[in-house]
Amino acid sequence: MVVAALAAGGVVLTGCSASGTAATKEPQTITFAFGATNNQDKAAYTDLATDFAKLHKGVTVTPENLPSQSYPTAIATRVQGGNAPDTFQAEGGTGQSYSIIPFAKAGLLLPLTDPSITSALPASQKELWTYKGKAYGVPLGTNANGVIYNDELAKSIGVNITASTSLDDIISQCSVARSHGKTIYGLAGSVPANNAFLASGLATSTVYGPDKNWNEQRAAGKVTFAGTKGWVEALTYIKKMYDAGCFQDGAASAGFDALTNGSAQGNILGFFAPSNAAKEIMDAAGGHVKLVIMPIAAPSGTKTYLSVSADQSVAASAKTKSPKLVQEFLKYIVSKKGQESYARHVGTIPVTATSSTTLLPQFTAVKGLIASDSERGLPSTDWTNPKVYNDLGSGVQGILTGQMTVKQVLQQMDTDWG
Repeated sequence: MVVAALAAGGVVLTGCSASGTAATKEPQTITFAFGATNNQDKAAYTDLATDFAKLHKGVTVTPENLPSQSYPTAIATRVQGGNAPDTFQAEGGTGQSYSIIPFAKAGLLLPLTDPSITSALPASQKELWTYKGKAYGVPLGTNANGVIYNDELAKSIGVNITASTSLDDIISQCSVARSHGKTIYGLAGSVPANNAFLASGLATSTVYGPDKNWNEQRAAGKVTFAGTKGWVEALTYIKKMYDAGCFQDGAASAGFDALTNGSAQGNILGFFAPSNAAKEIMDAAGGHVKLVIMPIAAPSGTKTYLSVSADQSVAASAKTKSPKLVQEFLKYIVSKKGQESYARHVGTIPVTATSSTTLLPQFTAVKGLIASDSERGLPSTDWTNPKVYNDLGSGVQGILTGQMTVKQVLQQMDTDWG
């Protein structure tokens, strides 16, 4: 709630009109825009809005569910055009069209000054929401970026993979899965985002495991994609997986429907996606399917690191007429209660989680990686622009079809970086 600030001696510090009456209080109705992809996502966002309002008498948070496929472009257009919602879903860092840091640099976001907000931001990823020492957004939760995997089905056909299994060992088992009419992995090869997700997951271990500050070195011009052995290795191994039959037939031209259909029919054992996808599928199956989260494995001799990200975030417009209220709303989102509410719906890990927090069952396989120093942030969140990530994804498809080489893809990414 908004209250007038009083100075010592009872002097009212809020502005007064010419007639001497106190200035009008800021509106207690705000908007909250997001691009929910399914009913679970929609419920997660709307519950944040309604639960916050219940805790604040007289407050209304109006949800705006925009089409998910066009959401990044639509919200970026509104923010840049000066007619943004009061609060809205955004991407942390710099790598996407609706990323927080470019908006903050342009003065389009409200700085968040409440100390409880800044202290709640995960220390390992604070750069996703802060610019020049000020916070401009809060995370919705943490995702593990890996493989959504049907371990029970895999074991039933003699495929045995754990969080510590090397990629070379997995590749050697791809023929076993094939002999049973299945593949270990499904890949939507015509979708750049899915290809780039896989490549980034591999690079989490081959590049960022040994050097978690690689992006900073790339920004300083000390390293390049094409000149980094770990990046070459990551893309080379995707081709090895393809040649070994680790992906379904037609993977290079497949869409997301190949993943959903393949999983539903039991033809693929796992696919590459953020961990919240596991809960979505299990809920849709009514409890008849049990899935686990696996890391994207590293080649033999390289330590496997789990890619984690809290990049899905919420920010506030600099033009809001209710700056105090929207800051209170974002404070609620990053609180223990807000984080646990969102996680319940979508299957993320609360950023407020501690070693004693009970994780959802699907995280059992990677619990050890989460609890240790065996995780890294999503590589692309602080890349210079979205084209780097997009060309990584389309380049992977080119590698699989023989139209591009690993070197050409990485050189294009260096050019995109600028």
